[in-house]
Amino acid sequence: MNGTTRIPRKPLDGIYGGILKFAMKKKMGSVPEGAEVMWHHPAIFKDSMKFGAKVEKWDKLDRTLGTLAAMAAAAEVGCSFCLDFHYFLAHDKGLDESKAREVPRWRESDAFTPVERRVMEYAVAMCQLPVAVTDELAAALLEDLGAAGLLELTSRVGMMNMTARGNVALGIRSAEFAEACGLAPLAAPSRPVVSAS
Repeated sequence: MNGTTRIPRKPLDGIYGGILKFAMKKKMGSVPEGAEVMWHHPAIFKDSMKFGAKVEKWDKLDRTLGTLAAMAAAAEVGCSFCLDFHYFLAHDKGLDESKAREVPRWRESDAFTPVERRVMEYAVAMCQLPVAVTDELAAALLEDLGAAGLLELTSRVGMMNMTARGNVALGIRSAEFAEACGLAPLAAPSRPVVSAS
């Protein structure tokens, strides 16, 4: 790939586009290239944003666990935009930035609790083809999170898979939001990680 998105960017126009542009610049400092790629089909863009906003209102899973799961899935799929954006959101929501920073190397980092590790392991297992979630892992998380928490975890990771795989396919990359707000760079694994598949 040559460093550009696979669909050209289109400036957000019209009244709704202007409102979105203003809101994004206020929250993130700029309009992400992904928003301008998606603006070719405003209905998909708007519906995706609405669903994402609804996902953020779910409350049966601890917010930190939800963020760690989303970031682990994004890292596994290879979506630099999603990984950076969720690191930025962790900062924005007042979550533990030091843990969010360590997600790309969660297997080797000592920053995480056993439950956090299971949540990220589940997220990564959901990203495999075929899905590699084991009965034992699901049972442990059912005990950790309860039925509603496990359903929310599964749905959040499913949403991240859709978003991350779409961004990777369209060539949408990190907008460096975390760097722009002064966060330390995301940690990198010290050795290549072999996915369970």
